[in-house]
Amino acid sequence: MINIQPYQNPEYFILLVIGLLPIMIGLLYGRRFRTYETLISIAFLVLTFGGVKWHQGIALIGYVIFELLLIGWYFNYRQKHNKSWVFCLAVILAIVPLVIVKLTPLFDFGEESIIGFLGISYLTFRVVGMIMEIRDGMIKEFHPWTTLQFIIFFPTISSGPIDRYRRFEKDYNNVPDREKYVKMLEKAVHYLFLGFLYKFVIAYFFGQYLMPKVDALAIAHGGWSVWVFLHGYVYAMDLFFDFAGYSLFAVATSYVMGIETPMNFNKPWISHNVKDFWNRWHMTLSFWFRDYIYMRLVFFMMKKKWLKSRIAMANIGYLTLFLIMGFWHGETWYYIAYGLFQAIAMIVCDAWQRFKKKHRDMIPHNKFTEAFAVFLTFNVMCFSLLIFSGFLNTIFFVH
Repeated sequence: MINIQPYQNPEYFILLVIGLLPIMIGLLYGRRFRTYETLISIAFLVLTFGGVKWHQGIALIGYVIFELLLIGWYFNYRQKHNKSWVFCLAVILAIVPLVIVKLTPLFDFGEESIIGFLGISYLTFRVVGMIMEIRDGMIKEFHPWTTLQFIIFFPTISSGPIDRYRRFEKDYNNVPDREKYVKMLEKAVHYLFLGFLYKFVIAYFFGQYLMPKVDALAIAHGGWSVWVFLHGYVYAMDLFFDFAGYSLFAVATSYVMGIETPMNFNKPWISHNVKDFWNRWHMTLSFWFRDYIYMRLVFFMMKKKWLKSRIAMANIGYLTLFLIMGFWHGETWYYIAYGLFQAIAMIVCDAWQRFKKKHRDMIPHNKFTEAFAVFLTFNVMCFSLLIFSGFLNTIFFVH
């Protein structure tokens, strides 16, 4: 059995075009072939989780069955009851597989968990989002088949973007008219070619050509050097163009299937501050963390009147949010330091914005200050990604 990873080689794209062609023809004529879409999804999941990764495929099947049963159970419970402890239990149960996968290497000498598979984090985000929206009464009906399609939607299964169930359900249950679908196809083609440029040209240059040279010079000089800082810039460009390219492929494929999956990046390197950056960078993830962790935590603290100061509650929210994000990436000091750095950057950004609001007459605002804000934000975020890359660990503790 062969194994082909999503959006990594020409064979995958050839198979993708062949597999999506009947879907495209059907949508052009106002029909959605749901059975065929399901078969194609299964076929591409087999390609992704077959062959040498068959054990991940088995883990995926078990995970999907478990989460479907959990969502169905909580939906039925929520129709008559609304105990907070039951809601918390449902959320905890939903994230247990992910927690096991994340913690196993820490306690098992680097070995991966047998229940892990590519994309488990992003599937967990989808499931937890559903449970929270069921609790809020935003999801009125539970359709196991649509929920299954949402969870295993193959274009975005491995790395997102992270969609929301109600938005996905609306697209899945409707067929766009021909004029709208033609525009979606035009966007899909544009995103596809832009993705090729990002991932296979620009990211290749930074990641495969430039980074090894910069890293070799940084290691040769040892300790802090200009080459260490340059690694942060090169890594930031490689990470952005590789991930943004992948996201464009996923969105393009979704559009061909008549699903308007949200974009993941929106020119993050022209951000004017750290907040603006997180509204542009990996947007579906940052919005997920904002809506389901930060906002709920701050609301809970306000409701319980833990603190009188809203600023203090917001700062606690930032610290909690970004530390969770750091631990989610991995249980290493540099991921945790990255989360702490981002939290501090957000707190400082908030403080500066409050100061500016009070002293508008004293602080100039023109093209020069805007350009400086973009320059400063760019450098701050590249340094944060230097921490995130783990290269400092290599320089100071491994090499």
